[in-house]
Amino acid sequence: MKIGIDKIGFATSQFVLKLQDLAVARNIDPEKLSKGLLLKELSIAPLTEDIVTLGATASQSILTEADKQDIEMVILATESGIDQSKAGAVFIHGLLGIQPFARSFEIKEACYGATAALDYARLHVASHPNAKVLVIASDIAKYGIETSGEPTQGAGALAMLVTSNPRILSFNGDAVAQTRDIMDFWRPNYSTTPFVNGVYSTKQYLDTLKTTWAEYQKRFNRSLEEFSAVCFHLPYPKLALKGLQKLLTKELSEEKRSQLTYNFEQSIRYSQKVGNIYTGSLYLGLLSLLENQPQLVAGEKIALFSYGSGAVAEFFSMTLVEGFEKHLRTDRLQELDTRTPVRVAEYEDLFFAEAILDETGSAIFSNYDNQTYALTEIREHERVYHAVEDQA
Repeated sequence: MKIGIDKIGFATSQFVLKLQDLAVARNIDPEKLSKGLLLKELSIAPLTEDIVTLGATASQSILTEADKQDIEMVILATESGIDQSKAGAVFIHGLLGIQPFARSFEIKEACYGATAALDYARLHVASHPNAKVLVIASDIAKYGIETSGEPTQGAGALAMLVTSNPRILSFNGDAVAQTRDIMDFWRPNYSTTPFVNGVYSTKQYLDTLKTTWAEYQKRFNRSLEEFSAVCFHLPYPKLALKGLQKLLTKELSEEKRSQLTYNFEQSIRYSQKVGNIYTGSLYLGLLSLLENQPQLVAGEKIALFSYGSGAVAEFFSMTLVEGFEKHLRTDRLQELDTRTPVRVAEYEDLFFAEAILDETGSAIFSNYDNQTYALTEIREHERVYHAVEDQA
C-alpha cells in the first residue's frame, strides 16, 4: 500500500518587506542579502496573524468537507507556540470544523518537527488505510531588530494531507535520522526571540547532512544518481546551496549535477520571497520544486534533508505519483506578488507588536480584513479566533 502526501496547501501573511529596503535601512550592502543569503523578500505577520490563523488558512485551501469528516488526526508542528498547554492544533481543528473524534496535538523539535509529524502520520495510515491525517507546519520566525538573523525572518504555514493511495508523493520507507545534543539555536521560555550561534549552527547543519547521508547510503545502498532533485531545510537558501555542493561529488555524471542544480534553483523560489518559516521551510522548498519544474515526471524520486537545531536531522525520499501535476498550482509566484509592501518602520511596528491587555487580561484587535482567519481578541486571557468572513 502506498502512503504519502495527497494534497499540499500553503499560506503566508499579507505583508512583505523587500530586503533591498532593509539593507538600506541597516546600512549594509544589499548584495550581502541577495547573494550572500540568496533572499529577496520576507513575509511579515501582524499581531492578528499567528500559527493558528496561518495553519488554518493553509489547510482550508485544500480540504473538502469530505476530507474534514475523514481526518482522524491533526498534528501541528511549530516552534512558535502560543500556549504552554493547549495545542494550536486544537484551535485549528475547531476553526476548520473537522469531525470531533480526531486526535489533535502539537509537536516540537525546532525546524525538524514537521518531518516527525509526517512519519507519525504515515504510521497511523499504515494501520488505518482509510484514515486521513492533516499535518501542519506553521511558524513565524523572529530574530530581533538589527540582529544578524533579522534578514532570515519570515512567516508561513504548509498543510499536508497524508493518506493511502496519495495523488502527489509517496513515502519510500527509507528514512535515516540522527540526534545530537547541541546548542546551536534555542529559545528559552522567558525569551521572545531565539539565541543563535550562527557559525556553529551552519557547521552542524552541513556536518549532519554529510553524516546522515553517509549512513543513508550505507543502509540503503543508494546513489544520488537515483534522485531527480534534493530538497533541503531552508533557513536561508545559500546554506542549502552549500549543502547541495557538498553532495555533488566528482563521481556524479555532469548531466546529473546539472539536473540537481537546476532543480535546486526551482526549490528555493518561494523561500526567496517568503523567508524562513522554520518547520515549513523544507516543505515550502518541496512545493516550490513541484510547482516550478515542469520537467519532473511520475516515478522520479526526490530526496529530502530535514534539520532542526538542537539537533535532529533526517534524510529520506519520496516518489512522484502518476498525475501529481494535476494537484498543484501554477500561479503561486504571482499571488505572492500581490502582498502589500511595507516600509522598514512599518515592518518594525507590525512584526514586533505585542498585545496590550487591560486589567481583565483582555484586548480587542482590528485591521484583519484581508486575512482568512484572524486572532480577533484576547478575552480574559483566552485567545479568540474567527473566520474573517464571519466577522464582516
